[in-house]
Amino acid sequence: MVRTSFLFCLALATVLFPASARAIDHTKDPLPEVKQRIQEKKAIILDVREQKEWDEGHLKDAILLPLSKIQAGTDLKDAVKDLKKDTVIYCHCRAGKRALTAAEQLIKQGYDVRALKPGYEELLKAGFDKATK
Repeated sequence: MVRTSFLFCLALATVLFPASARAIDHTKDPLPEVKQRIQEKKAIILDVREQKEWDEGHLKDAILLPLSKIQAGTDLKDAVKDLKKDTVIYCHCRAGKRALTAAEQLIKQGYDVRALKPGYEELLKAGFDKATK
């Protein structure tokens, strides 16, 4: 009986809250493909870590837009002026959680954003280039 009720609730939630209305998940795009798209300028990489983390090291060609700015509720027009709505935006942070939050907020504004689960250090290990100072 409990199992049947649970399954009914789950089915009802699927109908009432389609996938587009539910929380997003990390992208399934393979890292070599992500890297290639960025190199070919078919996508950009957005770093949503804070300025201090960025200053300690960041990816080559990344754009900094801290999650705190996205969540501040202020006018983001200047902050997102380099982001184009017709370009895939891969966002990353240190461990993946902030990337999900940022992606969700930017998707609501009409951007094609895909959150990366690998964080900064993992992306370096996967062959992404570190910016030189």
